[in-house]
Amino acid sequence: MRQATIHRKTQETTIDVELNLDGAGRYTIATGIAFLDHMIEQVARHGLFDLDLKATGDLHVDAHHTVEDAGITLGQALARAVGDKRGVRRYGHAYVPLDEALSRVVIDLSGRPGLEMQVEFTRARIGEFDADLIREFFQGFVNHAQATVHIDNLKGRNAHHQAETIFKAFGRALRIAVELDPRAADAVPSTKGSL
Repeated sequence: MRQATIHRKTQETTIDVELNLDGAGRYTIATGIAFLDHMIEQVARHGLFDLDLKATGDLHVDAHHTVEDAGITLGQALARAVGDKRGVRRYGHAYVPLDEALSRVVIDLSGRPGLEMQVEFTRARIGEFDADLIREFFQGFVNHAQATVHIDNLKGRNAHHQAETIFKAFGRALRIAVELDPRAADAVPSTKGSL
């Protein structure tokens, strides 16, 4: 089983993650930030990952550290669970609509961190959540998963819909990228021989 358990503790946050890449989309998410919980739930459900993520953070300051560190820790868990990437598809992409909103996410488990995010949220806040923090979540993820991720919101008027399509597409694209390819069971998907 491709699984990982990560414990991350700083002076700002304490985060525990258990990730099973070959799961069924079961999850328990508790970050203290309801909107973030809802978004990470989308990743687990649409990625078919079993995911437990519990975070406590300095929410009396603001949500920034908790959101960023949740991305960091999820990235660390993915990197550990996928291992040397032998037999994975490596690339994944997904388009996801939600009513008027449409987003595309493309992932390369390249071994190189990179985030290209073209998203103009129609509101600065989604309820109480600062929409700018979505970039911080994904930046933390790519830095520690060592992945290249392109995120484009192609349409949208409702900021909640924009965000939800991003996280759903991310889960679906990640599911494809980590999927084991039966035609390449013992191969690393790179002409270099490693990722």
